[in-house]
Amino acid sequence: MQGLERLMTGRTTFVIAHRLSTVRRADTILVLDDGRIVEQGTFPELVARGGVFARLHRTQFGEEANRAASS
Repeated sequence: MQGLERLMTGRTTFVIAHRLSTVRRADTILVLDDGRIVEQGTFPELVARGGVFARLHRTQFGEEANRAASS
């Protein structure tokens, strides 16, 4: 992952990911549902919002991690 981060530095990069840990440090995350953008924000903002992204986060990391990410 460090090699990828080095390549992305100073560039606009689109990353499509199912594992949320891949986009944890992204400046902006777009959440798609059925081909439409339903949420947009940073990782902590999206977790705190309680929407689609937060549900995925709970599924992948558990409720404890969800509370920690939003604080």
